[in-house]
Amino acid sequence: MGVGRFVYTPVLPLMHTQAGLSAGAGANLATANYVGYLVGALAGILAPVLVRSRLVLRGSLVLLTGTLAAMPLTHSTTVWGLLRLLAGAASALVFVVAASSLLHHLRGHPSHLPGWAIGGVGAGIALSGLLLLGLRSVVDWRAAWWASAALTALLTVGSWNLRPEGAPSASGEKTGSTAPRTHRWFGALFVSYTLEGIGYIVAGTFLVAAIGQGSPGWLGTGAWVLVGLAAVPSPALWAWLGRRWSRPGLLLAALVVQAVGIALPALIGGTAAALVSAVLFGGTFLGVSMLALAAGAHLRFPRSVALLTAGYSVGQILGPLVVAPLLHHGYHRALLLAALVVLVAAAAAAVLRIGFPHHMVVVGHTAPLRQRESTEDDRPAAAGSDDALAPYSAN
Repeated sequence: MGVGRFVYTPVLPLMHTQAGLSAGAGANLATANYVGYLVGALAGILAPVLVRSRLVLRGSLVLLTGTLAAMPLTHSTTVWGLLRLLAGAASALVFVVAASSLLHHLRGHPSHLPGWAIGGVGAGIALSGLLLLGLRSVVDWRAAWWASAALTALLTVGSWNLRPEGAPSASGEKTGSTAPRTHRWFGALFVSYTLEGIGYIVAGTFLVAAIGQGSPGWLGTGAWVLVGLAAVPSPALWAWLGRRWSRPGLLLAALVVQAVGIALPALIGGTAAALVSAVLFGGTFLGVSMLALAAGAHLRFPRSVALLTAGYSVGQILGPLVVAPLLHHGYHRALLLAALVVLVAAAAAAVLRIGFPHHMVVVGHTAPLRQRESTEDDRPAAAGSDDALAPYSAN
């Protein structure tokens, strides 16, 4: 998913110079991908059975690979837009199925395992950037797309046997009795994660271009590779920190750090600031997703993964539209606005902390989580545990 969805960013400059793609058309292709991502997320909400289907997962992986391989077969921007729309929908379904599988199957396992799994998105970003760094001087834009399709196909083989979330049983968790009491916290979480979608996508779309202005030609793509490399361990790191501190508090911290990373290139020029910005951004955006999805699962809110992903998708569509009037003056104002939006997301995360139900009782147990923590490091948690990704202690 990391390659299939994000390789467009490093391939885009080649399409501008070699395929005659205009800046406006390039932005429209990006928007088509974001719209497709929203469609895929909404499909997971409206038809939960899709999230539990191995056929849907495999079909989405194949479709994602096929859209990359088909990009060089045409010069039609309309067809390119359709392909990126399909790639976005397939990406969302892959992410929702995979994240739901992690939340379901890895309950009670060491917290770093789902973290490393989500970090695979960062590995895909880094691999796509390295692929383009190595090929851009010797191949054209067509070969770049075909090489990325080959890489995605190889990774598809490795993920072919992932088990989706199991179907709910009649004697499963009694979510109906707990959901009404968690609506207000989930609402704050939803607002925070949707705002993160706005700020994150502005940085994800324009950070490389902003860094590339007035810098050596390699720095923009190199920074993208660094974003991916920093993203690989970040979810596992934030999950590990979640064993000691509350997820709402960590979500607040991650958003503040990300805002600093986004604003840095706009406030301070130079190679060092660009590289620090890449590390801060890469080290937080997947961590924010990890923390938000884990908090939603902790609240036992129905279909939390798909709902949060849909809000995030809406934010991604809105982000480029919000900053479009600022791009006539370069990228700095857009990055500063994105940083401000992420700070507002952090404020919503601060609201989430107020009275957050850290000690929700596990179904089938009478002791709150804190009383069980001394044993959870030594044995697997109960299969019905609400603590979806890691042992969880209050701040």
